Amino acid sequence: MSGEAILAYADTLEEELVAIRRDLHRHPELLYDVHRTAAKVAGLLEEWGLEVRRGVGRHFGMGVVGILRGRAEGRTVLLRADMDALPIQEENDAAYKSRHEGVMHACGHDAHTAMLLGAAKALSRFREELRGTVKFVFQPAEEGARPVPEDGRLLSGGRNMIEDGILEGVDAGYAFHVWPELPIGTVGVHRQYAMAASYHFTVQFHGVTGHHSTPHQAVDAIVMAAQFIGEIKVAMSTELNPMEPAVLSYGTLRAGSAHNAIADHAVLTGTFRAFDKETILRIVHALEHRAGAVAASFGGRSDVRLREGTPLRNDPRAVRQVQAAGAKVFGEANTLLLDAPSLAGEDFAWYLERIPGAFVFIGAGNAERGIVHPVHHPRFDVDERVLAYGAKLHIQLARQALEEDWTN
Repeated sequence: MSGEAILAYADTLEEELVAIRRDLHRHPELLYDVHRTAAKVAGLLEEWGLEVRRGVGRHFGMGVVGILRGRAEGRTVLLRADMDALPIQEENDAAYKSRHEGVMHACGHDAHTAMLLGAAKALSRFREELRGTVKFVFQPAEEGARPVPEDGRLLSGGRNMIEDGILEGVDAGYAFHVWPELPIGTVGVHRQYAMAASYHFTVQFHGVTGHHSTPHQAVDAIVMAAQFIGEIKVAMSTELNPMEPAVLSYGTLRAGSAHNAIADHAVLTGTFRAFDKETILRIVHALEHRAGAVAASFGGRSDVRLREGTPLRNDPRAVRQVQAAGAKVFGEANTLLLDAPSLAGEDFAWYLERIPGAFVFIGAGNAERGIVHPVHHPRFDVDERVLAYGAKLHIQLARQALEEDWTN
């Protein structure tokens, strides 16, 4: 395959990719409710001649998988993009600003989808020169999870699609994230750990309502929640190995129904992040044990529900592939080996628990244009030149990964 020819072709797609990204940005969708986005992705893949599976995901569907088979059999490489947005009100004034009140692509998933579509179009045009198979995976619900009706597990989009068998026969996998902290025209990959295990927790306290004049006849769920909040912060500072990174933060607290009635319920949500498995187990135990102990001490009860996470760890061979591909697309000086991992979480970690691969950060910042805001910020944006860069890096990695012997 002529590497120069296919990368040059990808450059010609820049205007088309910008249009796709802006369309997705105008119409953001949350979690598994990505009906418009998934339909657009599937339609384009079918238009370009790929085999397409719609509604992928054992419990919730909505994932899209495009399969591109080369002229000859060979290895299989997986490339993943995420499709869902965030419940954030956009504060940008761009022409492509979100049209959905309170919903925004504040994490760049619109850019991820556009750049992977660009790679799919380019590779499909050169399929006769391709040896092996490329799976283009477009995933919902990277930003959160929903309870499985059958067993109540909180399941994110990646795990939902993995349970539907998308990793069968895959030799290696890659995913990208646009990163405003890196300037446009650069790319970075971590030596090993890239992100932490991100757990979401929901703790419910159940008490007994009553009038404020007779507190002895009630069980106050707000007081239970307040005591629990302090106790968990104490546990984080006294029960964990201080040499292991970990952080726990609360997100919401909802309780009661009237200003003059003792609350019979309180619901607390938050997340914690860590790398070490022993640390994770200690935090889970603290949440469950202390919630139960606090509730029992007041004569109430508690329920704890978790969305599990796992650390995102790159394979060393895949890291070398990223470095080689980055040097080809960005130049060696602009291909960075990153040291400090992030305590943010990423659903692609579930993929890399099962297959070798790497998670890559692509520079999307531009200080001169004010594109400096971090992910999950209401003014987040990207320098759209990142779309062609990302498409080319996907292409180069796919070509290299199909030639690598991942069995050794």
